[in-house]
Amino acid sequence: MKKLTVLSLEQALSLSYATQRCVHLGWRVIRIESTPKGGRLPGDPNRYVGKAGCSDDRRTYFVAPNVGKEAISIDLKDPRGQAVLRRIVRDLPVDVFCSNTLPKRYHELGIDYESLSALRPELIWVGISALGPDYPDVPGYDPALQALLGYMDLTGEAQRPPQLCGVPFVDLKAGDEAFAGVCLALAELRETGRGQRIDVSMAQAAASWLLTTLPLLDQGYAPEEVRRNGNQHREFAPVDAFPTADGFIYLAIGNDVQWQRLVASSGFETLEKEEWRTNAGRRQDREALSAALARLTEQRSTGELWKLFGAAGLVATPVQSIGEVIEYPPVRDALLHTKTSDGQRVRLPPPSVEREHLRERGRELPFAPEYARDNDRVLAEAGLSGAEIEELRRDEVIT
Repeated sequence: MKKLTVLSLEQALSLSYATQRCVHLGWRVIRIESTPKGGRLPGDPNRYVGKAGCSDDRRTYFVAPNVGKEAISIDLKDPRGQAVLRRIVRDLPVDVFCSNTLPKRYHELGIDYESLSALRPELIWVGISALGPDYPDVPGYDPALQALLGYMDLTGEAQRPPQLCGVPFVDLKAGDEAFAGVCLALAELRETGRGQRIDVSMAQAAASWLLTTLPLLDQGYAPEEVRRNGNQHREFAPVDAFPTADGFIYLAIGNDVQWQRLVASSGFETLEKEEWRTNAGRRQDREALSAALARLTEQRSTGELWKLFGAAGLVATPVQSIGEVIEYPPVRDALLHTKTSDGQRVRLPPPSVEREHLRERGRELPFAPEYARDNDRVLAEAGLSGAEIEELRRDEVIT
């Protein structure tokens, strides 16, 4: 596939993550950011979140989703800024345009699908918003949507307050759906010759993952049965994080055959009881079973148990910290990395799917761009003269 150009009016995480996946494919990604108005810091607010990095506008939270990108600034509230955007879309040219601003602002900023596709009928247009275009003025952040969509009520221990997931998965899920939508639209473009509009609702994307919970309400489960239950599985037992002599091990017994393998393992023979031979019996006596199993696991090290359970063909794993995960060979050997302007190496998560061109470039991506770094070069590519660019800068249409 040819190297595509993605122009993205993006901030925060959901869309930045989606276009980061485009970077992993070797595509060109140009992020548009706002010009500073009213004393606000310029550009994406996420630039200023986290510990200070090599520059104040590229703090730690901003870096990973934005490595390998270019950055320009345009005041899209100004008609001249909208004219610049149209020239970039038409003359660069742009293959994919993305935005995660409120849908009610699409026409106001001149970024609506109808206007941009009139310039390039083959353009693929993507919008991410909290609830989709039917709710054009509703903003949304990942934690609020985790609460709204029931995930907080499903996360944590039954007798304690609801909990957020440890990663912003609603943002990431929406980003994945945007990326998948672009890939599908590219395949359809080859057949139809026309681009298309893709609207991603963060709420709908998140709700699509309620596959193991939401349908239960129509199949004999009361709402109070479909709530958080800690580290245990709602249907299988034992499934839990059990204490060890030096940490925790997560053990998941998914059927009665696996249970027989567990009770046949050295040191676990005392768990062999008639009433625990079936999953139904184990579920009914879940608390006593978990307590008995914990008394056995806490006598051994995590490593010893991992080896023992693995030899028995059981699904078990240490509960690892992020510091341990980054050194775990299947992850460590697939990591990407970048380098700050002063040469500091920063490890990045691996791509979700291995890419040959990333291996060829040593798995390194250019560091996240400074604010408005690429204005002159990108605008010149779109056909603007040096005098035009200077006039736009003087009038604060660009930075």
